Amino acid sequence: MTKPPVNKPTPDEEFVHEDDTIIGHAFKWSAIAIAGIAIVVLVVIVIVSRKTPADEIVIEKTPSNVAPLQVDEAKMPVVRFTDITTQAGIDFVHTNGATGEKLLPETMGGGVAFLDYDSDGDPDLLLVNSTHWPHEPPVDSPPTMKLYRNDGAGNFEDVTTEAGLDVSFYGMGPAIGDIDNDGDPDLFIAAVGGNRFFRNDGGVFVDATIEANLQGADEGWSSSSGFFDYDDDGDLDLFVCNYVQWSREIDIELDFNMVGVGKAYGPPKLFIGTQPYLYRNEGDGTFTEVGEDAGLHVLSLSGTPVAKSLAVTFIDANADGRIDIFVANDTTQNFLYLNQGDGTFTESGVASGVAYDPSGASTGAMGIDAAHYVNDESMAVAIGNFANEPTSFYISEGGMGFSDQSIGAGIGSPSRQKLSFGLFFFDYDLDGRIDLLQADGHLEEEINVVQAGQHYRQPAQLYWNAGYDSLRVMQLVPEKAVGDLATPIVGRGAAYADIDGDGDLDVVLTQTGGSPLLVRNDQELGHHWLRIKLQGTSSNRDAIGAWIELTAGGVTQRRQVMPTRSYLSQVERTVTFGLGEADSIESIRIVWPDGQEQIVEPDGIDRELKITQTN
Repeated sequence: MTKPPVNKPTPDEEFVHEDDTIIGHAFKWSAIAIAGIAIVVLVVIVIVSRKTPADEIVIEKTPSNVAPLQVDEAKMPVVRFTDITTQAGIDFVHTNGATGEKLLPETMGGGVAFLDYDSDGDPDLLLVNSTHWPHEPPVDSPPTMKLYRNDGAGNFEDVTTEAGLDVSFYGMGPAIGDIDNDGDPDLFIAAVGGNRFFRNDGGVFVDATIEANLQGADEGWSSSSGFFDYDDDGDLDLFVCNYVQWSREIDIELDFNMVGVGKAYGPPKLFIGTQPYLYRNEGDGTFTEVGEDAGLHVLSLSGTPVAKSLAVTFIDANADGRIDIFVANDTTQNFLYLNQGDGTFTESGVASGVAYDPSGASTGAMGIDAAHYVNDESMAVAIGNFANEPTSFYISEGGMGFSDQSIGAGIGSPSRQKLSFGLFFFDYDLDGRIDLLQADGHLEEEINVVQAGQHYRQPAQLYWNAGYDSLRVMQLVPEKAVGDLATPIVGRGAAYADIDGDGDLDVVLTQTGGSPLLVRNDQELGHHWLRIKLQGTSSNRDAIGAWIELTAGGVTQRRQVMPTRSYLSQVERTVTFGLGEADSIESIRIVWPDGQEQIVEPDGIDRELKITQTN
């Protein structure tokens, strides 16, 4: 690959994230060289920094006029989370390869997935690792990912070697999906320096990267990824986020420094963007990359890629029956690719209102999730952002058209100081309303030296859904009320699953360069629940993209089978419905990915229900 031009910013361009003005840089040019290259550098700055047309558009949105509201803690459910990481047998430590050079990938990793790799009915745990840099001296036992088998009660055994996954590379985010509809979940892992694909043969993973044509570019940096069936042909296709055009040489040449501390991790604004991959499943174990033909490539006026993608999720954003793609981009506009139904997409982030914040600025977007958050037709898209940027909370009142209602929803002010990565919607208290959790953690270990309000390790934030009739729908649960979930960590990935079969959802948060935090949900509210696991026939076997509508107590909840959400993460495929005090279910309606509708007779509560698509 031709080395991309390096953007040498002017002093006013040194600071990318608003209010985070401590990140600077120092380029070490000799006095003689400066005179010779000044004109060239100026041209590069103009070309690379030039705004795209979308960057010049300010989206008019009405700011919230609602004053900050004190949360009534007495109305919140008492639910504590207990750290069981060591007790459950998890001894994984993430290796990021950091030795002081401050290479950007070192602070971004920590992928995680819940999957039933051995098809025994309970969620197993995969923790993705990175590794040491190739320019460093080799080590005797290079780090690998870890796969832990669940015994059904939340106790885990390391089965990495016997499962064929004891391989070392610079991994980022996993994607789980049964690509050949044989009943075994297969595994793709996005990475720095070439991606990997492992076919699951009866609980043993076989490296089929080259065979499947899923390696990507050897010099690339892929981040999050996910399987979905974009062309409705019954098998799973693959979308892969690519972050920035990066190499150690470019990173070192940019030579970023933090005032008062020294060398620092550089902001992505000064790296060239990339294009995502869209791999079409050919049905024979191979894939064809069709991103450009499908309309996914977005270019700036200067012809450089706009995307700097870190997370993705899939949902029907405009209610036309086709699955669309939401992409969180770091320091540039977010994307919403609308599925046209003919194998192509139209990028509509600006037109739909999800590209920017209410002031028309791009954010340091990290994790993403979407859901029907108040049990009606309206949809919310949550995006975790950089420090001093509130979590975005885009709300649609049905059909197209979103507006960022973070402040009005109750998330804006509490989330602003955090640097958020993984985040997801889930019903942690089983009351039938979907809540929000986000993992937090800064990039710089010494950030507190120069910003008293910032910390490298940060507690996760849990937002309780108080209901649509509340002044603030999403209310921050105090740290003292969530138990070990409030443990400060360098949070990155975040995922959930019912690991112990008690009906409520447990959580794992990952760290870059550290151990994960596995917390058990110890709620004892007496709320009822139902867990539903779907199996497609004419649709993809995993039923990824299917919608389940469950009505109980006169309230209809809508949930999607979608493992891909958060940041570098995959949640379990089984869908959990909290029923609150309702002791019976009135109806269950399935809308399969191919559009077929199926009505299922309710059959008890407080259990798992398996439903197979009828032909």
